[in-house]
Amino acid sequence: MAEEEPCAVDVTLRVIGGRWKVLILQDLFTGTRRFSEIHRAVHGITQKMLAQQLREMERHGIVNRLVYAEVPPKVEYSLTPLGKSLWPVLMAMHQWGLEQLAATGNLAPATRESGSQAGDLPGR
Repeated sequence: MAEEEPCAVDVTLRVIGGRWKVLILQDLFTGTRRFSEIHRAVHGITQKMLAQQLREMERHGIVNRLVYAEVPPKVEYSLTPLGKSLWPVLMAMHQWGLEQLAATGNLAPATRESGSQAGDLPGR
């Protein structure tokens, strides 16, 4: 019996799925951030969960972790080129969400966006 090809959508969801990853990515799309800056920007996430999510995204190759040799240690997080390539995916999700909200009456049509710039993803 032949092994099934992995589903590409499933792969994408494993990399960016869950409650927190898109919100972390949203913050990192605005530039390089330190752990505490991301923690402040992603409301409701615990430090433990943030560390776990950043490690997973680093393992998937979408987040880069840079540790500076100083005391106290300085650690910065940024998007890799692969991580930056997720921008159109997140923008498509953003646009779909706006259309869904408008279709269900939860968002007035006048507030619908036709295009967004960096940092204009939901939750900002």
